[in-house]
Amino acid sequence: MLEVHQFPCLSDNYGYLLHDTESRETVCIDTPDADEYLRQAARKGWQITQIWNTHWHRDHAGGNTAIKAITGCRITAPEGDANKIEGVDRTVGQGDVVAIGDRQGDVIDVGGHTLGHIAYHLPGACIAFVGDSLFALGCGRMFEGTPPQFWASLQRLKALPIETMLYCAHEYTAANARFALHADPDNAELQLYAEEIAQRRDKGLPTVPTKLERELRTNPFLRADDTTMQARWGGGDAVATFAALRSAKDQY
Repeated sequence: MLEVHQFPCLSDNYGYLLHDTESRETVCIDTPDADEYLRQAARKGWQITQIWNTHWHRDHAGGNTAIKAITGCRITAPEGDANKIEGVDRTVGQGDVVAIGDRQGDVIDVGGHTLGHIAYHLPGACIAFVGDSLFALGCGRMFEGTPPQFWASLQRLKALPIETMLYCAHEYTAANARFALHADPDNAELQLYAEEIAQRRDKGLPTVPTKLERELRTNPFLRADDTTMQARWGGGDAVATFAALRSAKDQY
């Protein structure tokens, strides 16, 4: 059995500890705040054995060396970003496999936010850790990649089983919902989703994880291949539509 322990850290990050109850292994998914990760692991009585980084940004890999120094854990990082990440023991890319105990996870290339960004999909548990590549009702800012690259990355995530729960790295959903309603104002399911998000945030509750099935119907960035979105934003081409949406969100 795999258990995901989710907790807030820094200003708007989520930290994740992935624990296998059989092997007693525990993986840090990214390391935005070393002290908080160590505190959370201690409270759970878990020993950190691995770190899986999604990309190089400091709010995702900045705690690597501090956690490794205390726990002796092994660090896995994306091959395309590894030269910017400290303490790496293994690099991985599209099609590679990671493991926690006897359970395997697939590495997915989701470059675009950074060139080497990866996600970790554990099909047996129907979960994926997507970092900053995809958010509830949003996607990451395109700092290093190109629209064709980023759209190809999102297509890989869209191809996962629809029941997959997506664990993204930030609580950005309320702001994303405002833009999504601007981008896709006639989407009735999106309107209901936005109301639910507002209610959850009013109560101080997280909006993450989110189910892929719902995101496919409501997230404007995942719908860049939809004719309605193309007519409004891109004139018939998914890449152009995605690029227009991403540019508009940057300025929204």
